[in-house]
Amino acid sequence: MDPIAFEILGLKIRWYGLLLSSSILLGLLLAIHLAKKNNFDAEKILDLVFVAIPSAVIGARIYYVIFTWDYYSNNLMEIFKIWRGGLAIHGAVIGGVIAGYIYARRKGLPFLKLADFCAPSLILGQAIGRWGNFFNQEAYGRETNLPWAIIVNDPAKGQISVHPTFLYESIWNFTLFIFLLWYGKRKKVDGEVFILYGIIYSFGRFFIEGLRTDSLMFLGFRVAQLISIGIIFICIVILRYLRKKENN
Repeated sequence: MDPIAFEILGLKIRWYGLLLSSSILLGLLLAIHLAKKNNFDAEKILDLVFVAIPSAVIGARIYYVIFTWDYYSNNLMEIFKIWRGGLAIHGAVIGGVIAGYIYARRKGLPFLKLADFCAPSLILGQAIGRWGNFFNQEAYGRETNLPWAIIVNDPAKGQISVHPTFLYESIWNFTLFIFLLWYGKRKKVDGEVFILYGIIYSFGRFFIEGLRTDSLMFLGFRVAQLISIGIIFICIVILRYLRKKENN
C-alpha cells in the first residue's frame, strides 16, 4: 500500500498521520462523552488533552530513540523526523500518564477518575492507529503461510507472506475497548478501568510481540515484552491496594 494518502500543494499527507489524527479526535470526543455522562466537567478533559497529547508524542519518541540509540547517536537530526515512524506506544502511555498526573494534581482533580474516562479512548486510539503500521509496511510478524497472511516487501527477500501482527493487535484492542466501556458502568473503585486497560492490553501485547520481527531489544530480550510484564505486575499490585482500601 502507498503510505501517501494524497498531496496538497506538494505536501505529502501520509495515512499514518491521518489515522493518528483521527484516533486522537475520536478518543477526545469519547472521553468528553464519558465525562458528561458521569457529571464531570468536560472542559477539564479538553484541557487535559492539550497537555497529554504533546507529552505522549514526546514520550513515544524518546522511548523509541533510547532503545535504538545505536542508530540515532550517529544520525541526531533523524530524531526529530517522527513522520517517518518510530513512535512506541508504551512511551506514549508513560508520557501521557505522567502529564495527566501532574495536570490533575495542579488542578486539584481526581486523577484516577480522569484515567478511567481516558482508558477507553486510549485503547480505541491504539486500535485505529495500528492501521498506520499497515500502510507503512511495519510492525508485521514473521513469515507464515496462513490464509490471512499479508504480503510485504522485504529488503532482503522481496515479497514475502507474514503475520499481520498489526491486525492482531488492532482486533485485541477493539475487543478491549468494548469491554472497558461495559466495565466502566460496573467498576467498584476509581482507577479500576484504567488498571484493567493496562493489564489486559499488556497481556495481549506480550504474545503478539513474540511474533514480530522488528521488536526493540534490550540485553537480548524484547523490550515490549519486558514492559508488558512490568505493567501487569504493577497494575495488579495497585488494583489490590485500591480494592483493599475501598473495603476498609
